[in-house]
Amino acid sequence: MELTDIIKQLPYSEPFLFVDELLHADENGVKGTFTFKKELDFYKGHFKDNPVTPGVILTETMAQIGMVSLGIYLLNNDIKKDTVIAFTSADMEFLKPVYPNEKVTVTSQKIFFRFGKLKCSAVMTNEAGQEVCRGILAGMITQKL
Repeated sequence: MELTDIIKQLPYSEPFLFVDELLHADENGVKGTFTFKKELDFYKGHFKDNPVTPGVILTETMAQIGMVSLGIYLLNNDIKKDTVIAFTSADMEFLKPVYPNEKVTVTSQKIFFRFGKLKCSAVMTNEAGQEVCRGILAGMITQKL
């Protein structure tokens, strides 16, 4: 499976797509990047005169790259039209702020994938290689009823 095919199958679009590029994917994990462009709408109010990427957006970025992209890879192109991907939990630790125009890299490692449930450990680093956040993410891949 081509890495660009995984991105095309993500159930997101601009302005809520937080994956620019996937660098690697295999049965154990995935690695990808995203640049938080200064024009993104949430920077207008978070925070006044000192924009910082909200933690919920960092979590979403880690989930899109580290969990959903990995899930699509593990399903091996078997995403059907009625597939539903649901984010079920996150246990996050935020270590450094991410500012507008920063490029981050997310690396995830599968903890388990069974019965449609995927759990993985993910780390986000900045361009200097510093950890900005890390966490355990989980989600379910199922079909609409």
